[in-house]
Amino acid sequence: MSVLTRKEALAIGLSFPKTYQDAPFHDPNWQLVRFKPNKKAFLWTYEKDGHICLNVKADPLWRDLWRKTYAAVIPGYHQNKEHWNTVILDGSIPDDDIYQMIEESYLQISDSPTARIYEAVRRIPRGCVATYGQIAAEAGNPRMARAVGNALHKNPDGVATPCYRVVNSKGELADEYVFGGKGVQKRLLEEDGIEVKNGRVDLSRYGWKR
Repeated sequence: MSVLTRKEALAIGLSFPKTYQDAPFHDPNWQLVRFKPNKKAFLWTYEKDGHICLNVKADPLWRDLWRKTYAAVIPGYHQNKEHWNTVILDGSIPDDDIYQMIEESYLQISDSPTARIYEAVRRIPRGCVATYGQIAAEAGNPRMARAVGNALHKNPDGVATPCYRVVNSKGELADEYVFGGKGVQKRLLEEDGIEVKNGRVDLSRYGWKR
């Protein structure tokens, strides 16, 4: 697996709309990419301990997921560790995932991906279900299906945002604990008029058609 260079990482950041590169510390080791409308930085690049590192902002729903997935993703160096991750470019992380982390950081300062996920779920009609992948696409990023699951598990309002209508790509229901007890998601779906057989919904019959 190739190691992404600083130049390539900066190019990813600059590929998003209304961005510009900045070096605010009079130190060439620190190169940032900012969002023009609010001048907030979403990508910090610097060399440390022989590796190029990136600091990216992370919604708490994604922050821990990335840290658990890759040893080279750690709490943000010299930044608020609740909101920032450091990505060490040591070749252990696929380029696509690095791109996604930079994109998520950009969305954090220019938009709210979690709010878009919840809004997408609220559009699922009664009597239909959607997959995690569908909701990710509806929220603007087809590659964040895993993050959709994390967001829905922390859904603060199950009435306004009916996350029980989201199933996996096979139509299977979530683990029993997610909705507060055995059979809860099944019961809620059946109240919507959706048939559940052996823990699964027939997507060809009940899948949300857009």
